[in-house]
Formats: sequence, structure tokens, C-alpha cells
Amino acid sequence: MMMQDIEQLVTEYSVWLRDKTALRQVGEWIEITTPYLDRHNDYMQIYAKSDNGGYLLTDGGDTVSDLKNSGCNLDNKKRQDLLAMTLNGFGVQLSSDMITTHASPHNFALKKHNLVQAMLAVNDLFYLAAPVVQSLFLEDVAAWLDLYEIRYTPNVKFSGQGGLDHVFDFVIPKSISKHQPERIIKAINRPSRETTQALVFAWIDTREARPADSRAYAMLNDSDHTPQSSFTDTLKSYEVMPILWSRRETVREELAA
Repeated sequence: MMMQDIEQLVTEYSVWLRDKTALRQVGEWIEITTPYLDRHNDYMQIYAKSDNGGYLLTDGGDTVSDLKNSGCNLDNKKRQDLLAMTLNGFGVQLSSDMITTHASPHNFALKKHNLVQAMLAVNDLFYLAAPVVQSLFLEDVAAWLDLYEIRYTPNVKFSGQGGLDHVFDFVIPKSISKHQPERIIKAINRPSRETTQALVFAWIDTREARPADSRAYAMLNDSDHTPQSSFTDTLKSYEVMPILWSRRETVREELAA
């Protein structure tokens, strides 16, 4: 895509975010309703209040509480470590089940973006992770990469041209001997409009800062449900290659090179 095309897409996304965001006073807090949907198809909400010359932002505990109420056990060490790694990647913290971050007037937009992206990531990470499930999708993808000795760096953060940070699950470095470019992978446990849209924006916003031949992949969990064709079509249209988990072997050599 030409530079002006990318700039237009980023602008359109920013306008959509602004137009679809609603504010409401709730005591000392401002409730911010975002255009993103959670797994119940309800609009995701965050809360902000003045704090030490800046602002305290939080999800009010809704993300973790909802997962726990749905039977997702977050008490074992492996899941606690995975949760902490995910939150740290977005620069947010967990306090009494509330995902929180502190913003200044200068970085409010960035911190708000990181908080919402963290909520989406945690919700997707543990979706359907009931006690009967033995592993999480992100762990499955990492184990598969390890099995075939595919070298990667996990949980990599890139800064986009709009000043926002974006976290990708795995980055496979360029292979000079095999003539393969940098490969960037996002594992999506529950493909949806929100997770697809978030990945597309992250890729659009960061691709200009990456090597020109870098490739983006979306590893989609289809163990329980086949992702809608509209999601995969959207990814393809923005040059993100969708890979169904059931067909992961089709890209093994490409990633291992």
C-alpha cells in the first residue's frame, strides 16, 4: 500500500474510535464506553478519575471477574504467569482483579489504548479456558513452534506511526540463508470482529516501521468453531495471512526457514 493509503486508514480508524466513544459521570469516575465488544457482545467500558495530577484508568474488575464467573480458573501458577506477562506487555497492572494504569494529560490516549488492548488480550487469552481445558491456545502455539525448533522472540512490542504501542505474540527474525523475511505472528484464540480489527490496525500502524518485506500472520484457533469467512477475508485484504490452527502444518516450513 502507498503511504497515503495507510495514513487514510489510520485516520479513519481514529475517527471511528472518537465517534463511537461515549462518556458518563458515575460518582467520582467518568465511565468511558468504547466501540469494542466483549465476548457477550456488550460494549467494553473503562473508568477514569483524577489521581495525583493525572488519571487513574481501570476496567473496574470486569474482565477478570467475568472470566472467573464463567468457570475460568486463574489461580494456578502457569496461568498467573501468563496473565502477568500479557498485562506487562501492555504496561498495565492487576490490582484486586482490576486491570489498571496511570496516565498523564500528555499520554492519556496511549494509556487508554493500552488498557483496552490489554482487556481484549486477557479476554481472548483465557476464553473457554475452563478447568477441563488442559492448555491455553497461546501455549499450544508456542509448544508447536518449539517442537519444530522454530526460533522466535515472544511478546514483542512495536511502536506504531501514530504513537501507539502494539504487542505481537511471536516474531521470527529474518533468515538470510533461507531468504525469508521477518515474520510476525499473533495468536487469536477467539476470532471475532474485535480481535480481527485490533490486529489489522496494529499491523497497519506498525508495518511502515518494519522492514519492507516483513510478513504478518494470524494463527486462528478453529478447534471449536471455524472462524467466519468475513474475518479471514478482512485479514487477507490488509495483507495479514490467516492460518487456521488445524492447518498449521501448511506454513511450518515457511516459518522454520
